[in-house]
Amino acid sequence: MLEDLGSLKKVAEATHVTLPAVSRALAELERGLGLDLFTRTPQGIRPTVYGECLIRHARNILTDVQQVRDELNSLYNGSGGKINIGVYPASSSVLTPKALLLLKQRSPNTNAQVIEGTRPLLLPQLWEGKIDLIVGRLPAVPPSSGFDEKPLLEERLVVVTGPQHPLAKRKRLQWADLEPYPWVLPPHASQIREPFERILGKQGLEFQRNYIETMSVQVARSYLYCSDAISILATTAARDKFQPLAILPLALPPMLRATGMMWNRNRPFSAATKLMMDCLEDAAREIREKEISQPNATF
Repeated sequence: MLEDLGSLKKVAEATHVTLPAVSRALAELERGLGLDLFTRTPQGIRPTVYGECLIRHARNILTDVQQVRDELNSLYNGSGGKINIGVYPASSSVLTPKALLLLKQRSPNTNAQVIEGTRPLLLPQLWEGKIDLIVGRLPAVPPSSGFDEKPLLEERLVVVTGPQHPLAKRKRLQWADLEPYPWVLPPHASQIREPFERILGKQGLEFQRNYIETMSVQVARSYLYCSDAISILATTAARDKFQPLAILPLALPPMLRATGMMWNRNRPFSAATKLMMDCLEDAAREIREKEISQPNATF
């Protein structure tokens, strides 16, 4: 709390403890460790390197205690526990809902919290144990990162439009046919933006000023439905049965790492986490089998 608030006075006010008591507690902790944990700066109290180390481990301990309490409560109340799942907005619109459906079918009392976010937001939470799994496009992380992963789906990208688009019914197209239309693009920070721009460059096309950028599959899909814009999406997202998109007959080379699940190898799995991992594998198998049986479907 002291790191977050940056002031002994604010900590005292937040915890309803007197300022001398907070100051004395900090002094006793530093004296017991024989280390300076915080230093005073013009911007307030800031942790030293020793303080940062202690804070990091203390937060891990608090997270572990919270998880133990939740699991004990689940056992006492007859619940199946809880799973906290991080998902990337651009890559889990099909796999995660299918896996959650399987989870609730197999264990109705196992609950799930789904947290959508970007990689810089979710990876620290996975490391700290605040989330149990990340589901989405697997990032390239070194073995020393402490994370393990399992690929579940190998997907290709397709060029898509809304079903009302002038090009939607065409059986044959050239890349030049796309030139008059605006685009819905992934942001520059995404894995596929730069390689896709290179592909268009080889075809003699460049992005005009008329485009929008989003990582949200739902925003992209809805915008395509109400405009003549063009976009690129993974096949499973393009073939959503409630809001299908038209897949244009233009081939793209592989540009994506597999979609899969990632976890912190240093933290043990709860029963709920193991069950969710099984559901993710089974859901991915169902998607792959459907792709094989209906390779050209636009459901």
